[in-house]
Amino acid sequence: MKNKIPLVPALIAVGMTLLIWFVIPIPQGVPPESWHLLALFVGTIAAIIGKAMPIGAIAIIAITLVAITGVTSPNPSTAIKDALSGFSSPLIWLIGVAIIISRGLAKTGLGNRIGYYFISVFGKKTIGIGYSLAISELLIAPVTPSNTARGGGIIHPIMKSIAASFNSSPEEGTSNKVGKYLALTSYHINPITSAMFITATAPNPLIVKLISDATAADISITWGQWALGALIPGLVCIALVPIVVRIFFPPEISETPNAPAFAQEKLKEMGKMTRDEKIMIGVFGLLLTLWAGVPAMIFGSAFTLNATTVALLGLVILLLTSVLTWEDVLKEKSAWDTIIWFAALIMMAGFLNKLGLIKWFSVVVQTSIANFGIGWELSVLVLMLIYFYTHYFFASTTAHITAMFAAFFIAGVALGAPPLFLAFLLAGASSLMMSLTHYATGTSPIVFGSGYATLGEWWKMGFIMSVVNLTIWTVVGGVWWKLLGFW
Repeated sequence: MKNKIPLVPALIAVGMTLLIWFVIPIPQGVPPESWHLLALFVGTIAAIIGKAMPIGAIAIIAITLVAITGVTSPNPSTAIKDALSGFSSPLIWLIGVAIIISRGLAKTGLGNRIGYYFISVFGKKTIGIGYSLAISELLIAPVTPSNTARGGGIIHPIMKSIAASFNSSPEEGTSNKVGKYLALTSYHINPITSAMFITATAPNPLIVKLISDATAADISITWGQWALGALIPGLVCIALVPIVVRIFFPPEISETPNAPAFAQEKLKEMGKMTRDEKIMIGVFGLLLTLWAGVPAMIFGSAFTLNATTVALLGLVILLLTSVLTWEDVLKEKSAWDTIIWFAALIMMAGFLNKLGLIKWFSVVVQTSIANFGIGWELSVLVLMLIYFYTHYFFASTTAHITAMFAAFFIAGVALGAPPLFLAFLLAGASSLMMSLTHYATGTSPIVFGSGYATLGEWWKMGFIMSVVNLTIWTVVGGVWWKLLGFW
């Protein structure tokens, strides 16, 4: 049976495009071509939010429309080059290749081994299991650009297995034993680890590109700089999640003496670490070392490699050692899907900036906040809160970031905020907002759909964690970034 296009979301997307293009007057100071590109952009975002089609298909349509309409150039040859320009961005290939590399976690079983190992060590108490899942998330996050694959595909199945060993399941009405606690804890770690590394979730490289474009390349955040900036606020957030969840949703079983034995049994079933797992560990170590710029620190700038080059090197090693085959590469649909939609959004966001629309909108936002007559500190707080909590209206962090990040960043800088401070603040918020709803990111429906928590419990915990995480990221992060000389 063929999949049908959902008529209502599709009509809404088309309607919004036509409304902006033909009906709404072009504001003063906005070039017509940038307004028409905005119409296509809004329609694209609406289609993504409404899930009118798979995001990759929507991206292909957007690329085609940009080329056909000539919104970037009246010359057809230039227009198609502009429409396809996103594919030349190293950032999209960084994420695409890293997703393919992360396939090795599942194929070799290394992801499961890491999770079960930490549970065997720290799993005597329920909160210890929570921290074990958190540590496992943190370790695989730098090399797993799909937070959905990491949280929903690796960590969640492990969590379910552990809950089942305690006869804690939604089907039997026994979620309160340990299942609800572990589900909520493991889920709320996912947005934090996503915020800690450029390569921990797909939209992060887009943020790097938007910041670079907004500052005329004055600020180009490296992988190592991002990881260092997010290190302390991220670790503090992770440390608090199991505690905060326990306060509001305490498990009936607090002592879990059988969990280490369960994990050890699973490890026994897996047997000794295989050749392929050892190679995966070696590749992960190499990637992290090169991404962090360690060789350049020791031997000088001549040993600096671009982050995308490093990812390609990791993939080459896995192919040469047959840990991954070319068939594995071709089968990694999420990677190729990401490359396509990422390229389209980078292209559209880039030309909205080049054609002057982002600058115009940021001035509108800046003027509106400036009228309150408050300092840059409060102005930034207002900007961040608006940016963060509007995620209640988004089912895609990518769509949200693409639609709002650049304008809010430019507005904040214009209001007097230190650029690098603001960059790290909004970059962190862009992942932390995943905590809010059961549709906030791809991981959400997977974990929520398993049934351990009700909708009300999910939203309650999401809001509580949003307050905790934002407070830590702003206060602890602000102090940390000051110490690092970022502002």
